[in-house]
Amino acid sequence: MRDIFSGAFFLIDDAFRKGEYIDIGEVKGTVEKISVRSFQLRHHLGALHTIPFGEIKVLTNYSRDWVIMKLPLRVTYDTDVEKVRKLIKKLGQELMEDPVIGENFIQPLKSQGVIEMQDSAMIIRVKFMTKPGDQWLVRKRVYEEIRALFAREGVRFAHREVTVRLADEEARDLTPAQREAVSGAARAVVEAEEAEGDRRGDDR
Repeated sequence: MRDIFSGAFFLIDDAFRKGEYIDIGEVKGTVEKISVRSFQLRHHLGALHTIPFGEIKVLTNYSRDWVIMKLPLRVTYDTDVEKVRKLIKKLGQELMEDPVIGENFIQPLKSQGVIEMQDSAMIIRVKFMTKPGDQWLVRKRVYEEIRALFAREGVRFAHREVTVRLADEEARDLTPAQREAVSGAARAVVEAEEAEGDRRGDDR
């Protein structure tokens, strides 16, 4: 009975509909089926989840009205931030007029300036607003255009760096193979961090 009553409240409140992308905490996906006691979510990687209404504590609907997508860009410290702002603004206007994805924008691509200073990079963030569900297609195109734009204008992306410090006596005693092993361990840390970032992106 709890599942039936909970489902009635969610449906009366119009919390979600078939075809919408929602997140209920541990599970997220597109609503495929709604019954009296439960509903089914299809994860974007294929898994189909069946959830009783009574198990829902918090529900986030990503398919209503509009979506803001924010993208961090790692650039070198010698980057002209004002130049990047103007380039991104111009690119945003061009994408709004694009015959393929222009209609997907609600607000154009724009720069938010520097949001973080890291050891090896400045982080400049850009953002745009789209219709729900269109943000993933638009994001792909935006990344492609920014990469090409920066290459043309001489704006350099910053590579991740890991600094390994050893005591002088330890460094002197290392063989070439041991030095390579230390470098490999440092690279593994960077690759693990990048893989984790990619995984989060896959999970939306």
